[in-house]
Amino acid sequence: MIRKIDIDWKICNAFIWRGEYIHPIQDFNTFDLCDLIGIDEQKQMLLKNTESFLNNDGGLNALLYGPRGCGKSTLARAIFTHFLCNDLKVVQVFPRDINIIPILIDSMRIQPYKFIIFCDDLSFEDGDTSYKILKVVLDGSIEKLPHNVLIYVTSNRKHMIPEYENDNLKITAINKEIYFSDTIEERISLSDRFGLSIPFYKLSTEEYLHMISIYFKENLSDDLRNKALNYAAKRGQRSGRIAYDFCKSYKIGLI
Repeated sequence: MIRKIDIDWKICNAFIWRGEYIHPIQDFNTFDLCDLIGIDEQKQMLLKNTESFLNNDGGLNALLYGPRGCGKSTLARAIFTHFLCNDLKVVQVFPRDINIIPILIDSMRIQPYKFIIFCDDLSFEDGDTSYKILKVVLDGSIEKLPHNVLIYVTSNRKHMIPEYENDNLKITAINKEIYFSDTIEERISLSDRFGLSIPFYKLSTEEYLHMISIYFKENLSDDLRNKALNYAAKRGQRSGRIAYDFCKSYKIGLI
């Protein structure tokens, strides 16, 4: 069992927890904020929150949620790219390893740097109670989360825990006030502990095509429009990722 993490945080700006040790990232997977299209509101919210955190004006733990491919992970990566040279340290923890987060925080608490712990694509299957560790870290411990640490999480699910139709049947109304069953309360209590929740949405057909036209910097011809729609149909969704992949595929001659 790992009880303490000793690392020289000066050696790098980004790290990944590998299950038994911290791996310093020498080649960060960068992404330019300017290349993010169609999520301007989400971009501004996370940008402002991170700026406030780094300027010692406070920041909120953030949950980015929505369908796959809509830009959640890419936005987080672009934000990190933008700020990594400003004494920001980013540590990615995979969902299976969230039990290491309290120990990481112990190591970060007395450091002169600002840290964001990043967990991508977080969700918990039925019967998995490890989410309670994160609940306590966010707001539920007698020890405060240090002022120099934030947690950013992305998830395809708003509440990160499976929701079932029969759970919704357990909602009751008394004197016009809604009361949720213990099951539902437990499912929503984790997401409630993030001070900032940023939703992402599926693209309409026109939004998807508009995004592609921005990438191409021109109005789409009927032929290009049809190819873009066919590409999305074959992939089973319209999203920022699909639009970006279509443009790359088209430009290198795969379409």
